[in-house]
Amino acid sequence: MRKYWITVMMAALFFGPVNAQKKKANTKVDIGANFDTYIKQALALWKTPGISVAVVKDGNVIFKKGYGVTELGKPEAFTTSTLSVCASTTKAMTAVCMGMLVDEGKVKWTDKVNEIYPAFKLYDNYANAEVTIKDLFTHNAGLGNADWLWVTGTPVDTVIAKMRLMKPAYSMRSSFMYQNLMYVVAGEVIHKVSGKTYDEFIQERLFTPLGMLHTYPNYSLSVKEPSHITPHFMYEDSVIKPISFIEPKGIDAAGGVWSCADDINKWMLFMLDSAKVNGKALLKPETYAALFTPASFSTNEFYPTAKLTKPHWTTYGLGWFQEDYHGKMVNFHTGSLDGAVAICGLINDEHFGIYIFGNMDHTEVRHALMYKAMDLWVFNDDKNDWSKDFYKMYKDRAAAAKKEDTAFEAKRVLNTKPSVAIKAYAGTYSNEIYGGAVIINNNDSLRLQFPGNVNAKVSHWHYDTFLCTFEQEWFGKSWISFKLNDEGAVDSFDFNGIVYTKKEE
Repeated sequence: MRKYWITVMMAALFFGPVNAQKKKANTKVDIGANFDTYIKQALALWKTPGISVAVVKDGNVIFKKGYGVTELGKPEAFTTSTLSVCASTTKAMTAVCMGMLVDEGKVKWTDKVNEIYPAFKLYDNYANAEVTIKDLFTHNAGLGNADWLWVTGTPVDTVIAKMRLMKPAYSMRSSFMYQNLMYVVAGEVIHKVSGKTYDEFIQERLFTPLGMLHTYPNYSLSVKEPSHITPHFMYEDSVIKPISFIEPKGIDAAGGVWSCADDINKWMLFMLDSAKVNGKALLKPETYAALFTPASFSTNEFYPTAKLTKPHWTTYGLGWFQEDYHGKMVNFHTGSLDGAVAICGLINDEHFGIYIFGNMDHTEVRHALMYKAMDLWVFNDDKNDWSKDFYKMYKDRAAAAKKEDTAFEAKRVLNTKPSVAIKAYAGTYSNEIYGGAVIINNNDSLRLQFPGNVNAKVSHWHYDTFLCTFEQEWFGKSWISFKLNDEGAVDSFDFNGIVYTKKEE
């Protein structure tokens, strides 16, 4: 009997760890299969045409797969080699590039930007003198959102020159307002300090060493690749259509990079391994740490998902949003351009990362899958159905927004007439920051033309307010209100708070 128990104990000691390892291995397989099923269900719910997903943990790629198609109505699959836009997840890459120059002693985080790059000037003289290199990355230097500049294709040097005319949205470092222009400036500083353009620098110093051979600083440089996404947009009637990709010029440092799941996993592994590749550190430890050190407070309202995930704090590092989730610090960032999305989420303490590319405008399935992956692989928690919960929340928000729009449009005063003849509204208009606009009259039918081939049909709404219906239909609707001078002639129009003044003919 004693011999029997000794045999049983020895078997338990010997085989127990093996069985445990086998169980652990099976658990990993089950998690991947579970996640795969969850993704398919989520995509059907959100009606997203295609995505690719890469998950890494403990130095390994543990999940990588593509789903759906690159374009609705066409057979090409969205695979792990399909290129998509990183958009604003690029910002963290730009911060790494600047960190390399910090390590080389060519610049300091505390250096004043205008001393290094004199072309940089702000409206507020104090801010102009005090903005540091670090401030370019933290969205708290006082500058408001001015994305209309790059939407309409304004050249980079002109964008930077126009920043001098932009009144601050808040006093320096007193608040947080997400915007892209400071990252554009960061790209120009990298050019100034390194002697290489931003595109050259990030390709040579980051993508090539990491072996990201199918990653490019912008779309134009990626066209040789065989597979790219087509952007999509869902309209109010839930109809999804492919839309034209409008390449934003000059914002590469803020959101220009294109990559794929096969490459982007290398970026995550690099960031989770203290910026090391093949054992070689590309950043000093203190510089790496600076990237993830909270630099400014953000706001829970920035991402509506926070209403359900309920973080206790939200901050911003250098190219990373930050929050707590299940007691762990999450560094993450979304990327959004017309018709395409991305998200990257890291739990550095757990050596965990997930990256998702998608080809539909603001499809928040990306958030759902990020948190679900964290639940499954990090927290062993499968109780939350973030896809259904977020979908309901966003559907409710969309319904509320539509209700507001309906209420606004119900205030239209019927049977009114413009103050002057339709042809009197035609002409050339200008704004000192945002440039020109032209309104063309053709048989009492008006058409508004902005730079960058952004055009809209203009129809009378009421009084001197007109409805703009953009040729880029995913831009939605806007209203412009004309103002007449004391002599009864058209003087200007207001477009989303931007006043364009009519030039004398």
